[in-house]
Amino acid sequence: MTVKESPEAAEAVLNRALEGEDLPDSFTLLGREWDLHREVFPGTITAATEVMASVLPYPQGGSFLEVGCGTGVIAVTAALSGCAQVTALDINDKAVANTEANAARHGVADRVRALHSDLFGALEADDRFDAIFWNVPWTYVEDDFGIKNQLHKAIFDPGYQGQARYLAGAPRHLAEGGRLFIGTADLGDRDMLDKFAEDAGMRVTLVHRVRRIEVVRIMEYHLLELGPK
Repeated sequence: MTVKESPEAAEAVLNRALEGEDLPDSFTLLGREWDLHREVFPGTITAATEVMASVLPYPQGGSFLEVGCGTGVIAVTAALSGCAQVTALDINDKAVANTEANAARHGVADRVRALHSDLFGALEADDRFDAIFWNVPWTYVEDDFGIKNQLHKAIFDPGYQGQARYLAGAPRHLAEGGRLFIGTADLGDRDMLDKFAEDAGMRVTLVHRVRRIEVVRIMEYHLLELGPK
């Protein structure tokens, strides 16, 4: 069952993690150290990044596309887990630089390219991938919600317009037999996501459900796969 979260509550979590002058310039996740640039969404505010990086079925020897790469944890992990080619996209240019830094830090810069992109906008028309993934901003707000900064885009998706565009555009970049994934949580509006999938001629399948005890509540993370009906 979907658990509702107010925009105020979501923003409070973000602000608590980002206030102050003494923010670290690195963090530890998945047994590795990662660079953290200012104005990039950290991978440790919730367990979402760790969970998704751990449960995603990376195509061994294949190509992987991540939308909304942030610090690059998942994109770099994909390369370290056997993907031959990884493309990481983010609408925040600082996240692109952060991902490049972490790819270099972990020795996979030759397999990870990071592009400044609004969803699939920076890709070539013939770019195809064996797996496509987006750990979506699951907090629902109305279409006219005022996005104040780049970090807001990491937690808010007004009207779920971004997710609707993702479902509409992703199939054009899937290789034959490729797989399309979304990472979300029980705070997301699953009914709305299911409607967008139906409109795009897709069905939604739950691949993994992971529950984590966090500071405020027990969170339930969902890795979903979207495929033809």
